[in-house]
Amino acid sequence: MFFVPGVKKRYIGWVTLAALSVGTVSCGSKKSATNQHRVSGLKFRAFVSNPLFPSGAGGVPVINIVDAQKDIVSFSTIGLLGDSDQPSMMVVSPDLSRTMVFSPTGNTVSVVDNTTEAIATISGSSTSVPTITLPGLTESMFIAKDGVSAYAAIPSAPVTGQEPGAVIAMNLGTGGIIATIPLPAAHYIVGSPDGTHILVFSDNSNTMTVISTALIGVANQVTTEVAGFDRPAWAIFTSNTTAFVFNCGAECGGSTAGVTGFTIGNSGPGPTTPLSGASYALLNGNTLYVAGTPPHTACPAGTAAATCGTLNLVDANSLVRLNTSPILITDGYHDRMQMGADGQLFIGARSCTSINVSGGEVRGCLSIFNTLNSQIVIPPETGDATGIQPITGRTVVYVCQGGRFQIYDTTTDRLFVPPYNRNNSLGITDNIVGQSYDVKLVDPPVD
Repeated sequence: MFFVPGVKKRYIGWVTLAALSVGTVSCGSKKSATNQHRVSGLKFRAFVSNPLFPSGAGGVPVINIVDAQKDIVSFSTIGLLGDSDQPSMMVVSPDLSRTMVFSPTGNTVSVVDNTTEAIATISGSSTSVPTITLPGLTESMFIAKDGVSAYAAIPSAPVTGQEPGAVIAMNLGTGGIIATIPLPAAHYIVGSPDGTHILVFSDNSNTMTVISTALIGVANQVTTEVAGFDRPAWAIFTSNTTAFVFNCGAECGGSTAGVTGFTIGNSGPGPTTPLSGASYALLNGNTLYVAGTPPHTACPAGTAAATCGTLNLVDANSLVRLNTSPILITDGYHDRMQMGADGQLFIGARSCTSINVSGGEVRGCLSIFNTLNSQIVIPPETGDATGIQPITGRTVVYVCQGGRFQIYDTTTDRLFVPPYNRNNSLGITDNIVGQSYDVKLVDPPVD
């Protein structure tokens, strides 16, 4: 069933972190930001990337630090001036020791030491890990199991004598590019749990490429092409060698969307289950939640949006679709999905239909699916959903949407403001002043 805010009792509210006017990084040189560095001392933290944090006469790039136990913003920030001019997408290493921060201004990658809450230093020295400059914009990167090897897909990377596109291998310990693997229009990458293989998805292609990381720099043939897909766009590994591959289909200029089983070493894909759309997915237990936006999908009554996306549930063991008809969600290109507490599935998209009618409907790129009762809620907030982070052990989910930071209570689908913060100027009452883009937990839950 589709719910429009204001029509049913259940609704989503939003809240945002407080502005800080003291103890922050000032405008000016990188040195001045470093001189004011202080460690937050928090045990359970969330990082929020903020390219326009105010200080002095203008905005500076920082990472805000949030107490994920109490939802209170810290006076401490991680100053990125001179390292990342526009911090946006973040990736946390599997061991939670480092955070990789991408800036589309200059296409740079900065490496943050999560313990010191500062730019990481080269092992055995006091020298900062230098900023890594990529040969183009990336929307997909990850850190391998060793915490040092990292990879990014660059669809526009110039390659002499070939079409643009490459996967870039980086060393986060020294801050350098160690290899460039040419792959035309390489856009999305997914690494295996053990870090031995990378699945690469290129725009406008029915072929998936497999990279053997052990061969990078030591052999000429580090890639294997696997044909037989339909615009593959994403994958989820279920072991070091097996994965589900998601065919974007018509949404990406192909024919039929669906989910396909694949085993590394095989020459072709396994069985495929057709779906309405499949640009992104999440595996939770034995259920695959698969989202996409099939062209010309009409929305239900109650919204001014002309087109909608779809969500499908697939049994991971049998690859049988569990829902009889697609569940309608917001449109756009879906590339974020996280399961919160109480069975609340948060689905984010970009470039969706945003509606903002004064006194009427407001909706953007975030959908919330209640897996317990199959209801959909569209929050009354416009803009792309660029960051989603469930807070482990709690019934809240942090979301960055349209440049604003929000907190959702999964038990009530209502605005979440802790009672002890409502009259506290440091609590969750106003925006993180600036523009929040992404949010990540960087600590395990506190006992």
